[in-house]
Amino acid sequence: MSDFRRLTLEETAARIRGGVDTLIVFHRHPDGDAVGTGFALRLLCEALLCRALCVCEDELPARLRFLVGDAQESILYTSLPADFAPTQIIAVDTASPAQMGELFPLLGDRVELMIDHHGRGEMYADGWIAPDRAAAGQMVYELSRELVRTGRLEAVPAGVDRLLYAALSSDTGCFRYSNADPAAHRAAADLLGAGFDAADINHRLFGVKSRELLLAERVGFDRLKTFADGRIGVTDMPIDVQRAYGLTDEHMGTLIEVPRSLAGVEVAVAIRQTEDEEPTYRVSMRATGGVDVAAVCAVFGGGGHVRAAGCTVTGEGEMETVIARLVAEIEKAMGA
Repeated sequence: MSDFRRLTLEETAARIRGGVDTLIVFHRHPDGDAVGTGFALRLLCEALLCRALCVCEDELPARLRFLVGDAQESILYTSLPADFAPTQIIAVDTASPAQMGELFPLLGDRVELMIDHHGRGEMYADGWIAPDRAAAGQMVYELSRELVRTGRLEAVPAGVDRLLYAALSSDTGCFRYSNADPAAHRAAADLLGAGFDAADINHRLFGVKSRELLLAERVGFDRLKTFADGRIGVTDMPIDVQRAYGLTDEHMGTLIEVPRSLAGVEVAVAIRQTEDEEPTYRVSMRATGGVDVAAVCAVFGGGGHVRAAGCTVTGEGEMETVIARLVAEIEKAMGA
């Protein structure tokens, strides 16, 4: 049993200190929710007179650079200024030590607060955990209003609401996913009051893809397989295929949409092999039916949400063996 405390919104707001160097860490392979939430929290901390920076195991994806602009050239740990000595470290949108990657051994025991919305994970600090929120961005939206309500901030700093809207839109699939509940829509409506161009944000997040992203999807369609009478769709990207087409991890962000878009698929799976010496496979799952993919991924040491989850599989040999194991667990969850 963890000794870490689960906090309320009010306790979380009270825990955030002002006037200290603050590091905000989020999960590797950062998505729009992690980036939008992390940089919004950075602005809030700066308004509390902190010097604050964001950090991640992986560099900011090119497709999300528009959210940040020139606020921070790099989010890699090695890019932090030599005179930056954080005495406050906050993790956002990071459900477990594994999601922090190589940063956890460096920072994990110094994280004093985690803010996360995933239903399954492993607490590594005192935290506000709210699986009923559609995105970590929705949580920091509430946090920003709490800081104003309690008088610690006079107003929400400029730029915060734009970042939080992008975070919320990202994790709800532009409000198409089942987690886009009334509370998420109410938060979005309030955020829109800041007057930013939401249409532009959504176009950049969902309507614009690089040639490499489109190529990865095309290769993914070519490799698409179905199981369980078409109810399970799987696409895979072995490392040799990635090399042959000049693709990297950064180009795999929409690969899951390939099986997810196929009619009849209830559980979509995208698998990409990493460059690790030992065969290692990163798995993303999405569900449109009644299957809890977080529970399926938990079998392999992963987690996430009921309808969106992931895991990393090692020690299973070839790709086909991994696919067979994953499909067997999904079929079990389906009762097939």
